[in-house]
Amino acid sequence: MRILAPLAAALVLSASGITLAHADTIRFWTTEEQPERLAKQQQIADAFKEATGNDVQVIPVTESELGTRATAAFAAGDLPDVIYLTLQYVLPWSEAGILDVETDDEIVKDLGADTFAPGPIEMAQFDGMTAAVPVDGWTQMIIYRKDLFDEKGLAPPNSYANIEAAIKALHNPPDMYGFVAATKIDENFMSQVLEHVFLANGVTPVDANGFKPLDEKKTIEVLDFYKTLADASPAGELYWQQSRALYFDGKAAMIIWSPFILDELAGLRDSAPPTINDDPTSTELAQKTDVVTTLSGPSNPEGSAWADVRFLGVTADANTDIAADFVKFSMDQGYLDTLSMAPEGKFPVRRGTAAEPTKFVDGWAKLPVGVDRKAPLADLYPPETVQKIVTGLETGNRWGVKEGQLALASKMINAQIFNQVVREYIDGEIDGPDAVAKLNDELSQIN
Repeated sequence: MRILAPLAAALVLSASGITLAHADTIRFWTTEEQPERLAKQQQIADAFKEATGNDVQVIPVTESELGTRATAAFAAGDLPDVIYLTLQYVLPWSEAGILDVETDDEIVKDLGADTFAPGPIEMAQFDGMTAAVPVDGWTQMIIYRKDLFDEKGLAPPNSYANIEAAIKALHNPPDMYGFVAATKIDENFMSQVLEHVFLANGVTPVDANGFKPLDEKKTIEVLDFYKTLADASPAGELYWQQSRALYFDGKAAMIIWSPFILDELAGLRDSAPPTINDDPTSTELAQKTDVVTTLSGPSNPEGSAWADVRFLGVTADANTDIAADFVKFSMDQGYLDTLSMAPEGKFPVRRGTAAEPTKFVDGWAKLPVGVDRKAPLADLYPPETVQKIVTGLETGNRWGVKEGQLALASKMINAQIFNQVVREYIDGEIDGPDAVAKLNDELSQIN
């Protein structure tokens, strides 16, 4: 069997477009630096070495230091061969020459661009090429009580209108709040929720030239909708903690949250148990829950999802052939191991292969999630819910990505101007036109 093993490995690699090369060593920077995640990545590196003979040094890099370290390494001509990077760096690093855009584009083509979710592919477009290889992502979700919706014959909360109708039917405080909106202006959670709601109605503060004045009509539609959410929420300064606690206690019909709630919702994390009944390990609430990822507003019927996507990029200083082979291996033979680091927050950006179009989605649904107890998402939620969780990446978007202005848009979000002005509006301190004018004035000063 030892004699046949190299031949078998060669056949597998040849089938996936990877070619055997002379033994060499490449360096791989990853921001997944938690010990258990590093161990998973080392397993993938070891499997790659067994298949190809090439070593991969897995080097942890703190995410907040990634930008400065990459810039310094580029200036010194000492970049690693492959980097696991966040969305914010894809276009700037492409422009700067840090990423080998042509090689990354070829990797996507070799794997099959149509095997990837279109949203992340679109996010990485640079000069007509896919500048980095999408690896995993997650989309913000509207979590809702499907059992209550079904009882009232309500449509899923995938549009402003449907959410407003559900609030009207289900809001009955203090026993049941129609929604729990983010209203604490110094919390990034509110910024993230607001970007999702603005995207849903096709409103953006940037275009290819930089700041773009907000459309008054569309923006007032967003403001009115968010006021409806806030009016259906408890009083006070609300953020992720209250929205989760109220939903877990059975006192909220809808909340907006990240998918990292999915294991907690099913009673798999002792530090955040559902309290809808007396059993903190119960899956009852999960069974009564469904999700929506793509939300639409009246001025944007197609809707949008708020997505966070991570990428693999071969760099300008790479041992190109081996680096490309490692990325292909990580996105094929090693892909489910990659996703298994945190399946509830690592949705399969690559759906499957040409021969098995749903291979990775099906495999991902069977990966165990949880902290104190573990179970596959497929055992906790029905197949249609699991499918909805991953399809948000089809319409995944962020301000400034398509326009090449992600850095500027991020500054606008982090300045919390949207949080402040929206809060003034929902508190009745300012009217719609004045709110839009104030937003435009303050946003125009950021550069």
